[in-house]
Amino acid sequence: MSKKTKYSNEPLGKLAVVADFLPPPDQLAYREETVKVTITLNKASIEFFKREAKQHGTPYQAMIRKLLDHYAQAYGSESTKASKPRRAR
Repeated sequence: MSKKTKYSNEPLGKLAVVADFLPPPDQLAYREETVKVTITLNKASIEFFKREAKQHGTPYQAMIRKLLDHYAQAYGSESTKASKPRRAR
């Protein structure tokens, strides 16, 4: 068993008040609107995500969802522009 801490009535020294930097609970307890889809993916891709997810202790579906979210956020503003489809090079 670990050694017990002994407290004394000694001065603590110079103290400073730290500004509250944590978000309130109502900002932490939100739920994004989601839509269930069925998609067929390459077996090698799924194996990659499963392997990585296992190493990081997270569900592989969550990793794929986050990847798609990042992609959509990065290129989302382009999708609102009326532009010609890109040709493969």
